[in-house]
Amino acid sequence: MTSTLEPPRSDEDSRPAGGGGPQRHLRVAVIGSGFSGLGMAIRLLQKGVDDFLVFERADEVGGTWRDNSYPGAACDVMSHLYSFSFAQNPEWKSTFGKRDELYAYLRDTADRFGVRPHIRFGHELLGARWDETTRRWHIETSQGDYTAQVLVSGTGYLSEAAVPDIPGLADFEGTVFHSSRWRHDHDLSGRNVAVIGTGASAIQFVPKIQPEVGRLDLYQRTPPWIGPKNDKATSPLQTKLLRGVPGYQNFRRNFNMWGREILAFVMKRPKVAGKMQKMASDHLKKSVADEKLRAKLTPDYVMACKRLLFSNTWYPAIQQPNVDLVTDGIAKVTAHSIVTADGAEREIDTIILGTGFKATDRPVAGRITGRGGRSLREVWQEHGMAAHRGTTVAGFPNLFLLLGPNTTLGHSSQVVMIEAQIGYVLDALKVMDQKGLASVEVRKTVQDDWNERLQARLDGTVWNAGNCKSWYLDAHGRNPSIWPTYTWRFRRQTKRFTPSEYQLATLAGAGLPALNHT
Repeated sequence: MTSTLEPPRSDEDSRPAGGGGPQRHLRVAVIGSGFSGLGMAIRLLQKGVDDFLVFERADEVGGTWRDNSYPGAACDVMSHLYSFSFAQNPEWKSTFGKRDELYAYLRDTADRFGVRPHIRFGHELLGARWDETTRRWHIETSQGDYTAQVLVSGTGYLSEAAVPDIPGLADFEGTVFHSSRWRHDHDLSGRNVAVIGTGASAIQFVPKIQPEVGRLDLYQRTPPWIGPKNDKATSPLQTKLLRGVPGYQNFRRNFNMWGREILAFVMKRPKVAGKMQKMASDHLKKSVADEKLRAKLTPDYVMACKRLLFSNTWYPAIQQPNVDLVTDGIAKVTAHSIVTADGAEREIDTIILGTGFKATDRPVAGRITGRGGRSLREVWQEHGMAAHRGTTVAGFPNLFLLLGPNTTLGHSSQVVMIEAQIGYVLDALKVMDQKGLASVEVRKTVQDDWNERLQARLDGTVWNAGNCKSWYLDAHGRNPSIWPTYTWRFRRQTKRFTPSEYQLATLAGAGLPALNHT
């Protein structure tokens, strides 16, 4: 089997692990350089904090938009909103950004704000351990070791590919790869291709590869609700207004942000969401005339219980003569075929996994060790994935998670949440400076109270009561993913860092010398 399932690596900016003189101590260490890590780095510089580094395992910034280069990759949130409020771009070519455009935006933003000197490429996080004596994080990377007072994880929740446990997959003798590690060197022309999964990625790449392949077997476990995508090219007049009228782009961004809050109201109520799913149902009915096929494509759960998708090309593509929609479960993979539960065997030479990511089992959690030698994964496995305000975790002093538990949105832009959390981290650093603190750690009672109220708010919403199994839920049926209400509430609740919610340790109390704060 030829596979591409591992993240990219780089030897650039190399440094021998564990050697080469004393470890460098940082005020802040940031993991990852996608929207979260870049945003954190930019705002640190803007606040006059330059004693930090960003550790990135790949050889370029971009996170999700660097890794997901599959054909047709694009965003389903308006570009003006799916970008930094402090780094707006008047040059968006259409309503929704395409992958190459978003990737270019992130690279250009890194250049524009001068953060590249602070990024260490080819530095994969191998482990981060909290030292209670020195009140520092000891960080091991693939290129060397560091210490830091504060650790910020910006690895996101859609960064590690989920590979299904299918009998025989490892013995397949053709080519197999995950959509987030697209094999651009593998020519699909005329090949018999199997696509496993019909989620957000497959919805985009299947229409692009369908005309190229000889035959396409599309393995669907659960059909998604799909709405039409109102994507329009930016007119010359709009571009002129965006470039030349002060505040116009900010107005467009805020208008879209507040307009999307209506969806949060809808998704909190399955009955209302059920009425609104007529939009997606009508789109399916208009697009697919064959009643039997339409029945296979009709979900049996309330719209938005699973992620609501948008496409104008999916339904036309899967009705082409060379496409076969397979709804029987996969029993096994052989050297040259896939066998389904009904006994049917289909010969193939390429398998593309559109099977999503490890959203509720984040690999980075196994590499972060807090007080008492317990990893974040161990704590979450025992108590469930949880954090205070989606950002801090009891037992892990000076650790801040960007896009941590219950910060995923079903109705708006993740960049809104990221910026709110960045502001929270910055205010925490400010409080630590003002009070001369060595560490801050959220109180377990505070964290538990926050999550009890949050989970109660999730009860009865479409995400919990929509009659579906989604990546929002963990193995126990708990929802550690979704923020169940308006973004303005999250922004308000992360506007200020509240010291009374935390256990505070002063520099003097720790017996430590004063830190060199910038």
